[in-house]
Amino acid sequence: MIQGMNNTLVLVIEDDERILQVIQRGLIFEGYRVETALNGFDGLARARENPPDVVILDWMLPKVDNEEMDGLEVCRRLRAAGSVPILMLTAKDSVESRVQGLDAGADDYMVKPFSFDELFARLRALLRRVAPTQPETIKFADLTLHTGTHQAFRGERPIELTAKEYQLLELFMHHPRQVLTREVIFDRVWNYDFGGDSNIIEVYMRYLRQKTETVGEPRLLHTVRSVGYVLRDD
Repeated sequence: MIQGMNNTLVLVIEDDERILQVIQRGLIFEGYRVETALNGFDGLARARENPPDVVILDWMLPKVDNEEMDGLEVCRRLRAAGSVPILMLTAKDSVESRVQGLDAGADDYMVKPFSFDELFARLRALLRRVAPTQPETIKFADLTLHTGTHQAFRGERPIELTAKEYQLLELFMHHPRQVLTREVIFDRVWNYDFGGDSNIIEVYMRYLRQKTETVGEPRLLHTVRSVGYVLRDD
């Protein structure tokens, strides 16, 4: 489940601009809205002006006008101001550092370098803790996915999907009208590269089309020649 489809706002406080941009691009691709800050003072100001749903916070933040405001202090102030989930992201990997971060109010702690799959999974877990509501429902045209139960429907007709077919359809449902390349699909659904000669995507796209168009419904999954595929209602 990709929480970004619920308009989730993530505040990323990170002083390394390269890492910040990478995280921002990844989050936006997953459907999240993103605010960014390069230091703790700016991060706290942005959190006050536009309260985020979750915060990704670096520990080692720079001084501003010779005034110290590291990630631990930002974490303490955010926690004192409310219950926003905080994921601390840092190169400090000792047990003592983890304890410090959690004691300062962080809900979770990840060590750099990190994997995006793990980062997204941890964000989803944090958001579930603060919003244990009804399972998310994603809709496009007359397609519906219930992500909590992994049920799929075309109109009122249930669609029986394998786990991998569901993952593939969910990816398209989170990025409607956006052309997804083969490389992106490999990375998001299979998490590794099958190689340029593999036709695994074509096989699964055929399965999905057969299951979503069984009674002559209009096609929603389209091929973009030499590029990839797109979910759209013509």
